[in-house]
Amino acid sequence: MRAAVNVNVTEESIVLELQDGRTISAPLAWYPRLMHGSVNERNSRRLIGKGQGISRPDLDEDISVESILLGKPSGESRRSLKEWLEKRENRKTYEAE
Repeated sequence: MRAAVNVNVTEESIVLELQDGRTISAPLAWYPRLMHGSVNERNSRRLIGKGQGISRPDLDEDISVESILLGKPSGESRRSLKEWLEKRENRKTYEAE
């Protein structure tokens, strides 16, 4: 089973410690929502599916261990990311008022 037991995010990578003892990483650039997230949002995560995935509710993003192992970046379209960024900016503006 390829399950994560721990997840860390650096300024450049997402790093997974797997149940079988391996450590794997992927460039943060593969996951635009993580790149745009604050340190707190990046660190707010939970393992899902018995370690088969990582959920970041604050960023509305789930990443599977398998996709990282296979070298697959996020499949989010530019349009979807743009809409998410706009909603995010609007929420920040509303909260600041």
